[in-house]
Amino acid sequence: MTKVKKEKSAERAAEAEEEAAPQERSYHELIANVNPIAQPLASKKLSKKLYKCVKKASKVKQIRRGVKEVQKFINKGEKGIVVLAGDTLPIDVYCHLPVMCEDRSLPYAYIPSKLDLGSSAGSKRPTCVILIKPHEDYQEQYDEVLEEVSALPKPL
Repeated sequence: MTKVKKEKSAERAAEAEEEAAPQERSYHELIANVNPIAQPLASKKLSKKLYKCVKKASKVKQIRRGVKEVQKFINKGEKGIVVLAGDTLPIDVYCHLPVMCEDRSLPYAYIPSKLDLGSSAGSKRPTCVILIKPHEDYQEQYDEVLEEVSALPKPL
């Protein structure tokens, strides 16, 4: 009787590990779930650079995370790069942010996954918007990303 229970609990533990492990999805699979308003969408290479920049910024506490917080600091006039997740539903949650960014001439870009954006910011939860503030610890990488994001074509 106890042997059967041990085997079942071992099977359950193995199944739980498989479910808990994040599944790596390719860039093209992630793009399939992106909203129609997600323009300009960052390329695969630029997305990786943005994730790295977010990771460095979060280590020195130079990010703003979440729609309410980012909106508040955009209104206050804070400068930086706005990174939006393209797979956020419903779109109404954050569809006003690109207009606010354009009004204040802030560069912004969409990336395919809110799950990856949240994990690069050091959070266990998905995040749909992050504002990366400039800082001397990662200034070189920030400038490079800023240049590439600014060069992306803006939607009509």
